[in-house]
Amino acid sequence: MTRPPLHPSVDYSFDGVVAEIRLSRPERLNAVDVGLTRGLVAALTHAGEDGARAVVLSGAGRAFCAGHDLKEEPAVETVLQTRARLEEIQEVTRLVRRLPAPVVAAVHGYALGAGAEFALCCDVVVAAEDAVFGFPEVSVGLSVTGGISRLLPALVGWARAKELLLLGERVSGPDAAAMGLVARCVPTGEQESAALDLARRMAERPALSLSLAKQALDAGLDSTVDGAMAREVEHALLTSLSGENDAPREGFNRG
Repeated sequence: MTRPPLHPSVDYSFDGVVAEIRLSRPERLNAVDVGLTRGLVAALTHAGEDGARAVVLSGAGRAFCAGHDLKEEPAVETVLQTRARLEEIQEVTRLVRRLPAPVVAAVHGYALGAGAEFALCCDVVVAAEDAVFGFPEVSVGLSVTGGISRLLPALVGWARAKELLLLGERVSGPDAAAMGLVARCVPTGEQESAALDLARRMAERPALSLSLAKQALDAGLDSTVDGAMAREVEHALLTSLSGENDAPREGFNRG
């Protein structure tokens, strides 16, 4: 099967363990256009096909991703063409959730609109102190995509999510960490090394257990407690039979 082609707007590298994906449209603050979206979809597909044990997503230049490129002339589209374009953006979230490997976002500068969505669909987000998150869609007459209407309340709670979406106000890296929007905040310039360190540490974990832990948490967003518990039993059975649990059990009481 032919791999989807990469795009100049997105860089991809793989060292045999960790795949690194970098949005590379720095002259436009990595603003989203069709090429960048398709390049990101292709890079995530490559990471899955390469068997990456973990993935790091970052942005080149002064920002992670400033959202949709509002300086470009709006495309003349039919309703069906607009739907297809929006679903292509949503494919980024779908691919991140489908990947067996964890995806760690390293965010600096602007992460606005679709840029915030790209970051927050990742499994773990490391924000630099200069990071700025925001959802300006309502302010400019647009609507959120990328599953953020479900993911954001899960991260920060219903009341805070409504405030963030309805007001569109921006959140700094430190404030994002304090409210649980991101996993951690690090000094500016250290976000990529911190994300890569996390990715490598995750990649050292037993692959099946790591993948099932990610799946269990993601599926938990869409299930009842009973459904989650049934899935946990299935996963526990799989890990007990995998042979990976013969690894040293650091932190477990050996009796």
